[in-house]
Amino acid sequence: MAFNNEVRNIYQQELDIIRSGGIFKEERIICAPQNSEIEVEFPIGSIHKKVINICANNYLGLSSHPDVVEAAHKGLDRRGYGMSSVRFICGTQDIHKELEHKLAKFLGTEDTILFPSCMDANAGVFEAVLSEQDVMIADRLVHASIVDGMRLCKAMTDTYKHSDMAHLEEKLQLHAKMRFRLIITDGSFSMDGDLAKLDKIVELAEKYNAMVFVDDSHASGFIGKTGRGTHEHCGVLGKIDIITTTLGKALGGASGGCVSGRKELVELCRQKARPYLFSNTIPPVVVSGAIKVIDLISSTTERRDKLEKNTIFWRKGLTEAGLIIKEGETPIVPVMLFNAILSQDFAKELYEEGIYAVGFFFPVVPKGQARIRTQLSAAHDLHHLEKALAAFTKVGKKFDILHKTKQEIIDRFGM
Repeated sequence: MAFNNEVRNIYQQELDIIRSGGIFKEERIICAPQNSEIEVEFPIGSIHKKVINICANNYLGLSSHPDVVEAAHKGLDRRGYGMSSVRFICGTQDIHKELEHKLAKFLGTEDTILFPSCMDANAGVFEAVLSEQDVMIADRLVHASIVDGMRLCKAMTDTYKHSDMAHLEEKLQLHAKMRFRLIITDGSFSMDGDLAKLDKIVELAEKYNAMVFVDDSHASGFIGKTGRGTHEHCGVLGKIDIITTTLGKALGGASGGCVSGRKELVELCRQKARPYLFSNTIPPVVVSGAIKVIDLISSTTERRDKLEKNTIFWRKGLTEAGLIIKEGETPIVPVMLFNAILSQDFAKELYEEGIYAVGFFFPVVPKGQARIRTQLSAAHDLHHLEKALAAFTKVGKKFDILHKTKQEIIDRFGM
């Protein structure tokens, strides 16, 4: 079928429905390196404006750190721009093996394998290590990339209510006759910012002879006393069978991901995981920068400690201002607005005030759970946070949602 006007109109109507429903996603143009302050086109195609960035995954502020940039330049000079190949053909350099070794040591695992992204790691790992004789039991709020990876696997799929250990135990009992049972969870849940109960999950895994999988993308580098992740925070280092994580957030912010864990499972990924076997290797420039990142965060917890202080200040400030936030202890702090259009309008007003934040709504979060997801960084200084708090307070007052209950906001704006 040719892409005629009839076909075009059908697709345009679908886009019009998305736009009229207030859930059309606009992209802003950044004209500077990623940092606590960024330059944007304001409006798009017009002058540049400096704004405070309060919604990036740049948790440790390393995305434009001069030492990381210098290491990336050296990697480019010494190992070239790209590999033009997959790993097992001619795409493995010494620096790829070096980074895998450093990641395994940092995460406290037996082995690690790099993937082009954590989404690719999640897409490949389940199919590589499980079969139709096995069952995957996942928390109902796991990341979309985990859901997609589970769909590609022949193992049986089941879920348990979010962080409900009694329900998880019921499911482990239900599937007792399966060959392998794999409990699947995020470490830090990206939308709500809460942490998985990994200590309780490991207890149940040991009781019912199950394995544990954790995606720690929103924890690696800054959760736990030395930033090793949710498994360190929960006291179960060395007890997680499979960890996936990303280099695209706290660990430099570029791209790339990995599967880390039991050496046999990692080796199976090396032999069978399709995104690994059929995707180009992570480019040397990214690997070189990531090696420097691991060296930096292994030598000191200074950035992780500053991030923790920023998080405490921000959570307290938003609460005292009268905004509704999700409780927790991570630098992911959702400001709950419950209405998709309100979240869009709120974000636009913040932008006018010089604060870069984005409204989240269905299908990114469930209907009726729209929010501004704020994220703290070690790159934020106190004056950044004070200005951002003042803006959130001003905009909240404008929309008359300060010191209001969830139901009062829903009654006024709808869900």
